[in-house]
Amino acid sequence: MARFDILPPVIDFVFPPRCPLCGAPIAEHGGLCIACWGKLAVPSGTCCSLCQRPMGEGFGEGAELICAPCMAQPPRHAGIAAATLYNDVSRALVLKFKHGRKIGLAPMMARMMVPRLPVLEGEWLVVPVPLHRWRLMTRGYNQSALLAGELARATGQRLIVDGLVRHKATPPLGGLGRLARARALAGAIAPHRGRAALFAKANVLLVDDVMTSGATTDACMVALRKAGAAQVRIACFARVMDEALETVRNPT
Repeated sequence: MARFDILPPVIDFVFPPRCPLCGAPIAEHGGLCIACWGKLAVPSGTCCSLCQRPMGEGFGEGAELICAPCMAQPPRHAGIAAATLYNDVSRALVLKFKHGRKIGLAPMMARMMVPRLPVLEGEWLVVPVPLHRWRLMTRGYNQSALLAGELARATGQRLIVDGLVRHKATPPLGGLGRLARARALAGAIAPHRGRAALFAKANVLLVDDVMTSGATTDACMVALRKAGAAQVRIACFARVMDEALETVRNPT
């Protein structure tokens, strides 16, 4: 037996695996209990072919539909992959991960994101949504960068952790409307000067923990497009889309 093979049982003995949300016993570290897992809102059924907005069941397998928002304003991205829709359970996970310093949740959250990704053909750059340096110093880590690192390892693609820079401090965006968010983020994000050349004609997977109105990812896409990126896909753990919650099923 390799000397490191005994570590997991020892760790489990000293720190018994518990659900990070409710504290219930679970089989191993890095997961959720059945009850909490069943309360996640996982997109299913037919989705918009442009933005992956869940459109419910009953459209027939393989049906390619476009949702009303994309028809009204075609997106600039090449697709969105969201592990869950934002509800009470995903919100609790994000808050523990983002503000509760539970960085050990990153591998589990990334594992839930990977199946939602399309096949990434060719070479891609995995780039996290950046934090302003003062926010990074206060929090101690960029939660999107942790997820991006896990996705890069899972897909075998190249991580560019400092590809984008948030050189303008913005106020907290929670509670702001879409237009107010866009105004706050105008000119806030740009390619890192030392990395900008990497984005010329590149395929980019942009990673965030939560996608709300899309204002932050839009600001990132503007910066990446200016740097010459060929296409940008978005991957997030949770997507705020209250109107779609009724069209999804739980993963159990």
